[in-house]
Amino acid sequence: MVRWEPGTRERLQAAALDLFVSRGYDRTTAADIAQAVGLTERTFFRHFADKREVLFGGQELLEQAVLDGIAAAAPDASPLETVQAALEALAPHFPAERRPLSGRRQTIVAENPALRERELLKSAGLATSIAAALRARGVPEVTARLAAGSGVAVFGVAIGVWVAEGEERSFLDIQREVWEELVAMTAVSR
Repeated sequence: MVRWEPGTRERLQAAALDLFVSRGYDRTTAADIAQAVGLTERTFFRHFADKREVLFGGQELLEQAVLDGIAAAAPDASPLETVQAALEALAPHFPAERRPLSGRRQTIVAENPALRERELLKSAGLATSIAAALRARGVPEVTARLAAGSGVAVFGVAIGVWVAEGEERSFLDIQREVWEELVAMTAVSR
């Protein structure tokens, strides 16, 4: 069996996505994933706590990028400007070559209720972290929560557009367009 080749985690992830698409998430085991790339199940568990982590691993990297974006925002930036800076800090995590992988991931998550729930929990956790960082900048509670929720919504919509079949624009361009749509909607007078 091939054991310590470079890119083991990425090979496991690619094999898992292929199997999740062809067999279904629930009918694929960690052993199946490892076997598909010539590794042992034990090696799989060195890289992932469980098969869900193939789809949800890396959350801490995205959250850190968002928090770094908030920290780097101008001190006098409004709460929404601060969240916009945080979202812009995510763009490097979504290069064009990652689009096919992200698209397959989105399809797998959408087809499984337990994974959709996990995705929602992940989004809620990100919103909580953003709101806490905004409060640390002196933003009032309700404003912080609204700004954080808006940012997470923009991120979610942007991902969905970015992975759509035939889409070629960069993640950053799409995210900016979705942000502008949010701003335009909130600017409408009552």
